[in-house]
Amino acid sequence: MKIDKINAPMRVFILVVASVIFIGIWLTGFATAHWLLYIPVIFLTLAAITGVCLGMNLSNKLFGKHSKDAD
Repeated sequence: MKIDKINAPMRVFILVVASVIFIGIWLTGFATAHWLLYIPVIFLTLAAITGVCLGMNLSNKLFGKHSKDAD
């Protein structure tokens, strides 16, 4: 089983998305925000730190990888 790692620009993008969601939770109030909103922040932060994005690996397994020349 091969685990694909994401490249540096994608890691930065994922970290920015996690930060925006977390700032939204913070501005709403930690007690007000539903616990479900914390799940994407945790998974996206882990993907940015480790380089392994579970969502991308799952979608690659479901739909297969497409080359850039296929367009």
